[in-house]
Amino acid sequence: MSHFVSQKIVSSDAAAKITQGAIEKANELGIKINVAVTDSSGVLMAFLRMPGAFLHSIDIAIDKAYTAASFGFPTSQWMSIIQDDPALREGIVQRERLVIFGGGVPIQIDGELIGGVGVSGGSAEEDEICALAGISKIK
Repeated sequence: MSHFVSQKIVSSDAAAKITQGAIEKANELGIKINVAVTDSSGVLMAFLRMPGAFLHSIDIAIDKAYTAASFGFPTSQWMSIIQDDPALREGIVQRERLVIFGGGVPIQIDGELIGGVGVSGGSAEEDEICALAGISKIK
């Protein structure tokens, strides 16, 4: 009986490809973004900031990636999850680093959660489009 488990991880090469892919999409959309990639534990693996991207969006992008990696679903789904649960709606938003608007997307390979991508700088929808474009570079 083994006391160890193996798991897929986000390599530094994959993290770099994801950030570049997100920035390529941001350029197409005409927006300036910050993009972060975390491993499945929410530890930062890669980060890029486009010149002129909002400074406050640096931490937002990192926290979006952290949130997506820690829960395994896009941050854009949070509002539908909490809207009919007042206690959850009031309590969960008090959690440090939790982001409940779009732009954070989990990275899954063969159904296994291996990390998260967070993008901040455009609208929530544009941020999610950029995150998905980044992930597409490794699939």
